[in-house]
Amino acid sequence: MQAQTFAQLLYRYWFYGWLFQDVNRGSLYERDAARRHNQSRSVWLPTYLRRWTWLGVLSYAIGWTIEPHAPAPIALLFFFTCTLSVPVNAVTLATWIGLRVMPDR
Repeated sequence: MQAQTFAQLLYRYWFYGWLFQDVNRGSLYERDAARRHNQSRSVWLPTYLRRWTWLGVLSYAIGWTIEPHAPAPIALLFFFTCTLSVPVNAVTLATWIGLRVMPDR
């Protein structure tokens, strides 16, 4: 088993693209197998939702706390992170719902 770098572990902790396979490649049977694989891996998406939600909440709390005392760019960094978590959660939620309600063939 190959050891992963810290950057790879950090990427896998925050982003879930590595869990899924491309359903647009291969024969009909390969695409169907990739779809079933993606549906089975969708159980991990709520974990990523929680991570990004907590990141957004904590970033907002830190930004709100330091805003009166710190220069604007520092507080802006935390508010930007909070704002970034909203579309990431929206895409993750849509992906999770789509994979959970997708009919089996």
